[in-house]
Amino acid sequence: MTKNITTINQFIDKSIGEWKSIRSTHTLAFQEFENSTSKIYIEHINPKNKKVIDIFKNYKLSLNLESRAISIKWQAVSDWEDDDMSEGDETILIFLPKDENSGIILRNKGYTESFISSSNYFIDAPNNLHIKTFYKSTVSEEKISFLSTHIRSRFSTIRNLENNSVIQTSHTSEIRNLASLKD
Repeated sequence: MTKNITTINQFIDKSIGEWKSIRSTHTLAFQEFENSTSKIYIEHINPKNKKVIDIFKNYKLSLNLESRAISIKWQAVSDWEDDDMSEGDETILIFLPKDENSGIILRNKGYTESFISSSNYFIDAPNNLHIKTFYKSTVSEEKISFLSTHIRSRFSTIRNLENNSVIQTSHTSEIRNLASLKD
């Protein structure tokens, strides 16, 4: 019996909602770690939205109405901050599928280095989403897994492009806020 692989559209649809995130980041170069908690809001964006159109323009690409766009907003509190200040941000991801399980992601800004960036993605047989992004001096690899309908796990690694050394690792557990689900 062959297990059906989740499509990118199914993975995105399962991810929509409000999540509480608990993250541990290990910066190996400085032998430091950071724990943070966040509220994450993931929602669909219409491909005709001005933010989506602007991203296509920044990449000098024509608008692709077959693409899937999402907004990820977050508000985080880190234990690195002495006064528990919170900070938030938003990123827009546009998924351009090559097929049902792989493709390219256009972003309005990168995660590791803050400028527009694109990523390659694929979904493997156990239904994990893998994202790989090359920046000017680093490469980021991320694996996102659904442990259950309302629990996701994310593992990420950031490497130096010059010598492939691991700079940072992190693990995140994300728990869906069930009260935020619509009837």
